Amino acid sequence: MKVADKLWLVTGGGNGMGRSLVLTLLARGARVVTVDINQQGLDETLALSGTNDGSLLTYALNIADREAVEKTVAQIISENGPMDGVINNAGIIQPFKNLNELDYPTLERVFNVNFWGTLYLTKAVLPHLLKRPEAHIVNVSSMGGFFAFPGQTLYGASKAAVKLTTEGLIQELRNTRVRVSVVFPGAIHTNIMANSGLEVSGKKASSKNGASSALPADKAAEIMIDGIEKNISRIFVGKDSRMMDYMYRLNPDWALRFIAKKMKDHLPKTS
Repeated sequence: MKVADKLWLVTGGGNGMGRSLVLTLLARGARVVTVDINQQGLDETLALSGTNDGSLLTYALNIADREAVEKTVAQIISENGPMDGVINNAGIIQPFKNLNELDYPTLERVFNVNFWGTLYLTKAVLPHLLKRPEAHIVNVSSMGGFFAFPGQTLYGASKAAVKLTTEGLIQELRNTRVRVSVVFPGAIHTNIMANSGLEVSGKKASSKNGASSALPADKAAEIMIDGIEKNISRIFVGKDSRMMDYMYRLNPDWALRFIAKKMKDHLPKTS
């Protein structure tokens, strides 16, 4: 489905990957509504877009609040007309700690944003999308959603839940006009650490946020939108994501040891 002249809803559009998706969609002629819990970030995205013709609209929203999601989706459609696609991009990571060291509020916050937020948005928009001549649901999982990423057990579990839910939707909606894609980003230059309420410094900060191998967010957005327009059901963003998917299916034990070695500076000590 071509994105031009369609109305798209993008979550997490106030920064990072979400912002790049919003700007890429606009550049390709789409109309965009974006939501984020951070109103200041939304204002910055709107300013960066350089648009004042109504092609980009912003709504502050906590996607982990089901009632707020349902109310906001209804408001968006009432004020802007039928929606043609949704990109569930918003997500957070956990502190680099073992499961035994994470408190329940942290565990619940990660799952509430990554899984339940995605599910709430999907459930809210799906009845409307089924009425459109063509439509698309895009859920962003992670490279860590198909294998265990060191120090990110709960994050990976939440993204694995997104993966399986989306793959179930692919099956359920196969004979409808709604296409479905699940996205597996690898390392991408974003500020997800800060957005997740985490702080890193020194060697960890350098290796996580400054790695030369990480894909720029705007390039990642281009890959995602290209995949959407080609109706690709499984979109891999970055060579690392595609390689780890292949290696994990070929030899899971080797793949886990490999990624553990690469992430040794982040690995928590067993307690």
